Amino acid sequence: MSKQLYTLEFPVRCSPSILYEFLSTPAGLGEWFADKVDERDNIFYFGWNGTFEKAEVLESEVDKYIKFHWLDKPKEEYFEFRIEKSEITSQTILIVKDFAEKKEIKDQSLLWGHQVKDLFHRLGN
Repeated sequence: MSKQLYTLEFPVRCSPSILYEFLSTPAGLGEWFADKVDERDNIFYFGWNGTFEKAEVLESEVDKYIKFHWLDKPKEEYFEFRIEKSEITSQTILIVKDFAEKKEIKDQSLLWGHQVKDLFHRLGN
């Protein structure tokens, strides 16, 4: 069964540059995404409960987006954090893109929601 790309949007009250630090640095990601995060040669090591998963940075643009690929997943799958500004309200919006089996998208969306809630708590939102 192939996985599908899905997108989630979260309005956030902070500047794109502060948000980008939490999405693109080991210290920032370690605050909300994983228990421990290290980075070496464009490979991020994400640790949960003593086990590590590796992801490479495929693309990034400062204060705009960062796209990761889990090294143990198919090449076409990735997860991405994108930062956009609403033209109407000028509010910062965090966009999360990820892949999941169709029947798992709802559960994965809930998991992302929980993770992003942790992020917002760290940001003081």
